[in-house]
Amino acid sequence: MTYAPEVRERLERDAKEIIGRYPKSRSALLPLLHLVQSEDGYVSDDGQEFCAEMLGLTKAEVVGVSTFYTMYKRKPAGQYHVGVCINTLCAVMGGDQIWEELTEHVGVGHDETTADGKISLERLECNAACDFAPVMMVNWEFFDNQTPASAKQLVDDLRDGKDVAPTRGPKKLCTFKEASRVLAGMSDGLAGDGPSAAGPSLEGLRLAKEKGWSKPPREGAE
Repeated sequence: MTYAPEVRERLERDAKEIIGRYPKSRSALLPLLHLVQSEDGYVSDDGQEFCAEMLGLTKAEVVGVSTFYTMYKRKPAGQYHVGVCINTLCAVMGGDQIWEELTEHVGVGHDETTADGKISLERLECNAACDFAPVMMVNWEFFDNQTPASAKQLVDDLRDGKDVAPTRGPKKLCTFKEASRVLAGMSDGLAGDGPSAAGPSLEGLRLAKEKGWSKPPREGAE
């Protein structure tokens, strides 16, 4: 499979814009991999060849990077890629149970996609949101304080095409391809939409304001 002329033209246009942001073109490899993933739903063989051509790299150099990072998928991901954190705190708070019940409910396991192409699942080591454990992500948007029941309901709603809003971030949940395009550095106009922090994340700030605390002066400052 090779890209159709109109797709190739669009990818080249976006790739040149991305490459132009870097003093050395090879530095654009990570966003370019997200760009081709936004087209194919994974980093395809054609996508890797496209990146190599645009950046003057060998295909082996591109493959070495694309297979190192887990955010680059080697086979088509679902329209909604669901990640369940099973790292220590989330696991203790119920992440392991969520994973077990969700995989049974959906019928697929780690890095697998449902037959209808709607849902793929991934065991995530950490979502960097321990204060909201147990946490799930859908297309890299946060769904906090989950339970097995809420996780299964979330996936059912996604498969039924219902409107689902992340706990934090944009009110509109994008598809996996759309998320990949944003990660490539192409704006979707939703930056800053919705809260980026809430609840426990802001507790320290609330307490500091309540008690009138401030940071100590910088040594040597006037």
